[in-house]
Amino acid sequence: MIFRQITSKKYFFSVRFFSSILKDRYGFVASSIPIPQSCSPNSSEVNGNQKRKKNKEPYRPPSSLDMTGKKIIHSNLPFDFRFSYTESNPNVKPIGLREPKYSPFGPGRVDRAWTGVCAPAVDPVLKSVEGDVSNDAEKKLEEWRRRRKMIIGEILTPAERAFLIEKCQKNRTKRQVNLGRDGLTHNMLNDIHNNWKHSEAVRIKCLGVPTVDMKNVCNQLETGGLIIHRHGGQIILFRGRHYNPKKRPVIPLMLWKPHEPVYPRLIRTVIDGLTIEETKETRRRGLAVPALTKLAKNGYYASLVPMVRDAFLTDELVRIDCKGLPTTDYKKIGVKLRELVPCILVTFQKEQVVVWRGKDYNSNAHIKSEHKSFSLVSKSDESTEKTLTDISAPYYSSYSHDQSSDTEDFEMDPRIEEQVNSPQCSSEECP
Repeated sequence: MIFRQITSKKYFFSVRFFSSILKDRYGFVASSIPIPQSCSPNSSEVNGNQKRKKNKEPYRPPSSLDMTGKKIIHSNLPFDFRFSYTESNPNVKPIGLREPKYSPFGPGRVDRAWTGVCAPAVDPVLKSVEGDVSNDAEKKLEEWRRRRKMIIGEILTPAERAFLIEKCQKNRTKRQVNLGRDGLTHNMLNDIHNNWKHSEAVRIKCLGVPTVDMKNVCNQLETGGLIIHRHGGQIILFRGRHYNPKKRPVIPLMLWKPHEPVYPRLIRTVIDGLTIEETKETRRRGLAVPALTKLAKNGYYASLVPMVRDAFLTDELVRIDCKGLPTTDYKKIGVKLRELVPCILVTFQKEQVVVWRGKDYNSNAHIKSEHKSFSLVSKSDESTEKTLTDISAPYYSSYSHDQSSDTEDFEMDPRIEEQVNSPQCSSEECP
């Protein structure tokens, strides 16, 4: 305040001094210049007549968690909702959860309760202690199977199958669903139905950990469609003859990826059947043996299980080099090898998967569980040299394979072919 008075006085004296000089020399009187008033901070309060502007409400972007004016989503799908259908086993029970039971569908969006692992189709409170499925759930499953069979319709002719396969090739369309390390996820079901709006079949590219067990991937995909072609990790899924996009099932989307629950340890301190010293020696020898193969990141691993089985015919320890792969990836690979080979996990140290065949290893144990399917080729094409027919496998579980796939194509012996093509004869005439 004192500084303002001083400046105002100096300004007044300077004006008065210059005005006297102009008056004495030129007879000119300077006009009085008003002193500018300083803007006081309470100027808006002084003028009480002015109305204050109302502050606008801050912008709030639309949220998927806001359920005001929305109905709870109800789905008639008869199976439990999981984040991944190929990388989770409902028979293995977790020992704990890493987070509270927050539903990944959002609070109050779905009429199914989240148990921390899945959203069961039947209320878990109504289940008995033994875990038996109620009669309503069994009826839903039967209705779903019957409806799926009606949607698929009649068997595709070889010409129709070849047309759909050619239509889904890379040089014809860019539409593709990628199946990665998380396997067949819940939101991927919605992507498949979105592709079925525009075409009768969709191409699915499989890479990463799920390709170790391609049979499981195909079984999960065939719950909603029909596999008409498979070449390596490329699968073509047919929607069915009588599919109607307007009557597609309601599939609520997961808004985030839930945390995986806690499962028992994969590597035990002492391997079953061995002592502590023998376990340490086995792990040391396992890390020293030559690597069977080196896995690339996001590769195709369908030939890994046969390679390990063949290696166990001569060696009792097998090492797989997994440098560069995420820790969760090669641990999942180890779990799949333990179930499919079968074998015993030894260690995951230094980004290596070391497995042991065990003392009582039976090399023929897995042959009974294997199921071979043969490719279907049109008989009407005269230029083809091989005629392969799938007789044993039913149509709804068969899919064609190329020469580079994990199953082999066999050529029929010409002598057997003559007997098959010859007319039927009595038991006395036939040798």
